[in-house]
Amino acid sequence: MSTQHGTPHDSRRSRGLFRTKSVEQSILDTEEPEHTLKKSLSALDLTVFGVGVVIGTGIFVLTGKIAKEQAGPAVALSFVVAGVVCALAALCYAEFASTVPVAGSAFTFSYASLGELPAWIIGWDLILELALGCAVVAVGWSGYVRSLLDSAGLHLPAGLSGTHEGQFGFDLLAFLLVLLLTGILVLGAKLSSRVTAVVVGIKVTVVLLVIVAGAFFINGANYTPFIPPSEPVEADGGLNAPLIQLMFGFTPANFGTMGIFAAAAVVFFAFIGFDIVATAAEETRNPQRDVPRGILGSLAICTILYVAVSIVVTGMEKYSKLSTDAPLADAFKDLGHPFYAGVISFGAAVGLTSVSMILLLGQSRVFFAMSRDGLLPRVFSKSHPRFGTPYRSTIALGVVVAVVAGFTSIDELAELVNIGTLFAFVVVAVGVILLRRSRPDLPRSFRTPLVPLVPVLSVAASVWLMLNLPAETWVRFAFWMVAGFVIYFLYGRKHSRLGIRTREAAKD
Repeated sequence: MSTQHGTPHDSRRSRGLFRTKSVEQSILDTEEPEHTLKKSLSALDLTVFGVGVVIGTGIFVLTGKIAKEQAGPAVALSFVVAGVVCALAALCYAEFASTVPVAGSAFTFSYASLGELPAWIIGWDLILELALGCAVVAVGWSGYVRSLLDSAGLHLPAGLSGTHEGQFGFDLLAFLLVLLLTGILVLGAKLSSRVTAVVVGIKVTVVLLVIVAGAFFINGANYTPFIPPSEPVEADGGLNAPLIQLMFGFTPANFGTMGIFAAAAVVFFAFIGFDIVATAAEETRNPQRDVPRGILGSLAICTILYVAVSIVVTGMEKYSKLSTDAPLADAFKDLGHPFYAGVISFGAAVGLTSVSMILLLGQSRVFFAMSRDGLLPRVFSKSHPRFGTPYRSTIALGVVVAVVAGFTSIDELAELVNIGTLFAFVVVAVGVILLRRSRPDLPRSFRTPLVPLVPVLSVAASVWLMLNLPAETWVRFAFWMVAGFVIYFLYGRKHSRLGIRTREAAKD
């Protein structure tokens, strides 16, 4: 079998919009001298990355907010449901990452199984998910730091504090954070891992401190009823309504059994990020073994922490009395322990640092992989001669994200990150089934169990959560996808290295 053109199956599908790139060719491309990334990461590094990006403000804010508004104490079950949905996707990612240990995650997986156009679509989608996600998190981090500075009597000028309530401004702190993290990423994945390890150590310590301290203030009566009676809610109209409501007339409800699943659709987004572990496969010393461990290990740790925090916060204070802005911190204040509220704010600010950095790391790797395949300008796929990092794509994206974070109030765009992630989950799950059928001969050090059942369940769960997003989010997502199609047909299709190889082979 030729590694240049793949298997006979690949050659039959080598033309048109759905031409596939063989796994062998994908791996061979990673060995090009100027486009090679340094292998320095271990399973522990990948697990740290996963925990670092998943544990953010959600653990301190989302748990209490959803308990009060949708699920009551049963929010712990909502986290379990969301964790199971993520686990289904994680099993699919683990098989792909161990089979195709190449930078790019879902983009690279799609290229090998679905074809070039679907790969481009998912790569374009990941650019939206990770770049916008990084900007959103940087703005959130800036807000926490400004709050801590205000508490210390230090105040930034209003014009340098971002855009708020219609007043235009520049968010200097968010801008500087992204530039600093960009510099760290250029200096190497191992350095990024060490910085992340320190940040994650602080963050997890704060979470464990909150769990242990809060356990002493639990009142068992606050868990009754564990699943509050169902309450119908007034349906939204227009584009603010969930797509499932507009399509099927589905009437939402809070609390009760349906409330648990409705809450799961919201708390699911607190898990976003574990899939970024797969983008670092090419920089891992033993990707076939360590990437599945990193993906599944980080997801398991985060699920346990989320469930524990949700049990503590609903035990400390009656779910109906929880605040929605900072429920865990306010619960400690109400019990006369403001010190812990300060610790929580500090932990959230520190934690968001690692979230921003790992989102930017994942984005630069996807961009690098698309550039190396010629779908984006090849100039961005040069690796640094000393540090072995995709420094050009990292710097270019870092500057763009820094500007977006500095100038834009993007709270309303955050849901675009969610729909992008779920779309990637669907594509990866479908890709596992297709690659099992088209390339049963490939060595797979990790195999998704019960194929096609697990991938099908992953698709169904992801689509269900996507349907629960507002129709407005779907409209914005559609506009972004249309822009992606235009770029592909104007540039990517013509400059695709796979397409060039195919045309040259046809001439021969």
